[in-house]
Amino acid sequence: MDITATLEAKSSQLNTDDLIAGARTITITQVSAGSAEQPVAIGFEGDNNKPWYPCKSMRRVLVAAWGADSSQYIGRRVTLFRDPAVTYGAIQVGGIRVSHLSHLDGPLIIALTVTRKKRTPYRVQPLAAAPAPAVVADAEQACRAAGLTDAGIAALVHGISQGECSSLRDLPLELLTRLVKAGVSPEMVSRCNGAAPDPEPPADDLPAAESA
Repeated sequence: MDITATLEAKSSQLNTDDLIAGARTITITQVSAGSAEQPVAIGFEGDNNKPWYPCKSMRRVLVAAWGADSSQYIGRRVTLFRDPAVTYGAIQVGGIRVSHLSHLDGPLIIALTVTRKKRTPYRVQPLAAAPAPAVVADAEQACRAAGLTDAGIAALVHGISQGECSSLRDLPLELLTRLVKAGVSPEMVSRCNGAAPDPEPPADDLPAAESA
């Protein structure tokens, strides 16, 4: 049984507790005005009416990467993760941070304010384009044929993406292609159909891609 859904916080917005199980890649559907304290609300596919309210630092990252015109953000993708080191006052409360963005030509490094007297470099990696739906469907069929359950597929995605993806659709095309061409090993099926996702990514267990 995959208990990820039971971890969702009872809140009107995406928060850090929703990312305890791992990072999540979202596709933006709308950007609207929020409140004085949270001025930007970002809706995304499957948000369950719980938008992401990026903090000021992450809004600076978005502007540095994509510009200030939020209408251009629609359809773009962001990988969000929970950073437990984020503090409020002197207490570590955790916070939502951006690790990857689509529509980047290469890594983005921006100096973000940590304290009034300290700024530190923050790195964001480019996010590969979303694979075609047909490729995703083929990868899911290969996983099902190998015997993976829903929880097993979730564990597989978590492992081979080091927790940066939450579904087959979010996996890079190269990994999906390897799954489609060569399938999944019995050992991986056994491991992934177990309880929680492996903390260590079993990327080496993936079948090698066939030569052209």
